[in-house]
Amino acid sequence: MNLSTNLSPLASLVFGILILMFPKFLNYLIALYLIIVGVIGLGLIR
Repeated sequence: MNLSTNLSPLASLVFGILILMFPKFLNYLIALYLIIVGVIGLGLIR
């Protein structure tokens, strides 16, 4: 079981819930999510 393959859907779920709870922070949450997914995609987090 690879941690990075499990981390992306988990990050999506967490950020989706945070966006529903705090819509004012939408831009920051989307930016942070994209950075996390990009780092995972590049293989910098294993």
